Amino acid sequence: MSRMDYYHDPDAPKANSLVPSTTAAIRDDAGRLLLIHKIDNDYWALPGGAMEIGESIADAAAREVAEETGLTVELTGVVGIYTDPGHVMAYDDGEVRQEFSVCFHGRVLSGEPREDGSETKEVRWVEPADVDDLSIHPSMRRRIDDALIGRAEPQIV
Repeated sequence: MSRMDYYHDPDAPKANSLVPSTTAAIRDDAGRLLLIHKIDNDYWALPGGAMEIGESIADAAAREVAEETGLTVELTGVVGIYTDPGHVMAYDDGEVRQEFSVCFHGRVLSGEPREDGSETKEVRWVEPADVDDLSIHPSMRRRIDDALIGRAEPQIV
């Protein structure tokens, strides 16, 4: 399913759903950040997705990382909670979601990075200095910047 992201766009459609979702800022021992190249919007992003009934938001984060990258991870903290009503995602089935996402810090326990072919077309470890060279949605950029800064307190926006 394709999607269109709107970020503080006065012409954006009105949200008609709110789905808890998650992302995870996974760092390796060298300090590189795990990013995925998404198929649905062609942006680079942190791995993540929607929470499912019967799971916690932390379980959703670990599941989404495994599905999209092939890696088993341990979550180590919270980057922030992102609920900007000015960011909506319109899907081709008519759903328009308002952003609601919890972003976690994490580290790899096992596995080798690989794309899944349905949501991700590439998985890459990226040096923090090279993040600016990638096409990243502004809302995702904020999460990435917050994760790389490493604030002691989670961001709540």
